[in-house]
This record gives sequence, C-alpha cells and structure tokens, in this order.
Amino acid sequence: MKKLILALALTSTLFSCKKETSNTTNSNTTNNSTSVVCVDNPSINFTAIGTPVGKFSDCIKDIDGNVYKTVTIGTQTWMAENLKTSKYSDGSIIPNVKDSLEWSKLTTGAWCYYNNDEKNNAKYGKLYNWYAVSKTSNGNKNVCPSGWHVPTDAEWTVLTDYLGNDSVAGGKLKEVGTTSWRSPNSDATNTSLFSALPGGSRGGKGMYGYIGEAIHCWSSTHSYNDNAWDRFLINNDGGSVRRDDFGKELGFYVRCVKD
Repeated sequence: MKKLILALALTSTLFSCKKETSNTTNSNTTNNSTSVVCVDNPSINFTAIGTPVGKFSDCIKDIDGNVYKTVTIGTQTWMAENLKTSKYSDGSIIPNVKDSLEWSKLTTGAWCYYNNDEKNNAKYGKLYNWYAVSKTSNGNKNVCPSGWHVPTDAEWTVLTDYLGNDSVAGGKLKEVGTTSWRSPNSDATNTSLFSALPGGSRGGKGMYGYIGEAIHCWSSTHSYNDNAWDRFLINNDGGSVRRDDFGKELGFYVRCVKD
C-alpha cells in the first residue's frame, strides 16, 4: 500500500514535478592517476550503528571537480554520495532545466537542484531524468566519472542481496538518525556506509516533493514503454528497500558504481 501511495503521488499534480572505520577520514587517494584529497562531506553523517560491513575506498573526482567518498560493499564499489556533475564524462553539457512545463515534456537528458535551490547540491547532489543517465538515450555518453557507470537493475540487486535482502537492506543503506531523515527513520543503521539521504524527487509535472522522507536512485535499465527501474527508501518503511519502475521524465538521484 505504501508503494502504491508513493507511486501515485509521484505522478500526481501535487507532486508532479583509505580504508577507515566509520568514525575516521580518508587520506589522499588517487583516481585515474590524479591525486584526490578526500575530506568528509560535512553535510553527511557517514557513521554506522554497529559494525560496518562496508569499507571506505579511494575517493574519486568527476569532470566538474566534485570529489566523492566511495565505499566497497561485497564485490562492488559505490559512491558514498549522490552524483553532482553538470557534464557528461566527455565534457559535454547536461542542461539544467528549471521550468516545470519544460521539464515535463523532455525526452532528452537534464538535471536540476531540488526545488531549483543550489543550496541542496552540497548535501543531496543533483536530480537527473532517466534520459541523462541512460546511454541509449543520451548518445552513448557516461554521466559518471571515467571508470564508473550508472548501475543496472541487476547490480542494484547484487547490492541488496549482499546486505540480506530487500526487506532489511534499506536500513543498512540509510544515514542514521533524524537530522536528515524525518522520524522514525525506521531501522536505519548505515552499516553499509552507503549513507543514503532523503533528498526527495521531481515529479513528471516538474514539481518537487518528499524531501526528508524518501530517496529514489535510478538504474540504467529500461522497464517498459516510458518507464525505467529504480530503488527507493522511505523514512517509515522499516528496513526495506523498494524496487519499482517509474516514468523516465522523473527526477531521481544517481549513485555510480565502479566498472
């Protein structure tokens, strides 16, 4: 029922839209032979409740110069922060589309800040429509840094399976406490060190909603018609991580995974 309510809300006019422990900081690391100084993003709580199953890895830098902590979870290495780039890895621009009507009609790649407020970028990163993240839609471009890519639906499943299954993995992925997440932020332990934040989304009509309550992250996998698969977490859904397909025109976050 919660999944149905959230799915309906996303399409409604109201919502249209190194190595370290959990308490330490990385030292200088390298990405593509470029030295990257890795410093904790002060907007994000990277700590865990209990013993972490993830281990922080080398930091990486995107083409805009944004630096990201990364974390190895099982056989995969993921960004521990949401993507912030305004360009593809080849340097070509991804348009920033603020207007709600223009956003709703797009069939090409675009990004935005939540609520068109640049202040949200440091903590939550940028929201992208699916056309920006899929190489089949964006001219075979990579929105992630070189050597990284947008995860497929199957790669998301590898992550959640490693963390137990869809019914418990969500709690292990969410930032702990209620500084970012609205109460109750059920079962959040962040033992994966993935540190998922509730940055909300942008709906099909271009409107924004659910900051503090939910995060949606794209996969690169097409579902059917104009839909694609994503994973989402909500504040009052226990430890669950949800898998569903939504319209490609929606604005969701991106977590890149290492090639």
